Amino acid sequence: MIYIVIFLFLLLAYFLYAFNRMVRLKNLVREAWSGIDVQLRRRRNLIPLLSQVTKSYRDFERDVMEELVRLRSEADGEKNVRKREEKERRFMEGVRKIIAIGENYPDLKASEVYLNLQRELSKIEDDIQFARRFYNGAVRDYNTFITIFPNNIVARLLGFREAEFFDISAEERETPGVNLKG
Repeated sequence: MIYIVIFLFLLLAYFLYAFNRMVRLKNLVREAWSGIDVQLRRRRNLIPLLSQVTKSYRDFERDVMEELVRLRSEADGEKNVRKREEKERRFMEGVRKIIAIGENYPDLKASEVYLNLQRELSKIEDDIQFARRFYNGAVRDYNTFITIFPNNIVARLLGFREAEFFDISAEERETPGVNLKG
């Protein structure tokens, strides 16, 4: 009888340990996602400034900016990681168009304001890359913990599910066409 009580106590202790660890890891994943979200918002908020600088150089840019505003709104409201990835990819295509407009005008490329905005965009892209790595590391640790035995039993019983990685395409791995040489 004493062995059964000890066994049940150890089982309960492990169950509590596993649950608490899963909660900590899940919260780390949420925190890491928040870091990505902050950087993506910084990038999206910088684009209208780039647009204002380029506005006098091309009427075509207005259509690109309207599309960027629409994509920015869509991405801001998206909670699903996969859908957010797609919306961010489409947003970055628009950013590349804005940068391309600037690259076509030597006066604009030489503008101090434009160059500073490009540098800031480049820095934000680096910060996004760091935030993605941090998030994906947190997801990896969380997913590993909840899928190994016997944690997978506890996770299944308590409804813990694997988190999704935040992946990007090969072309997005590069900073979007920022030329800092003017």
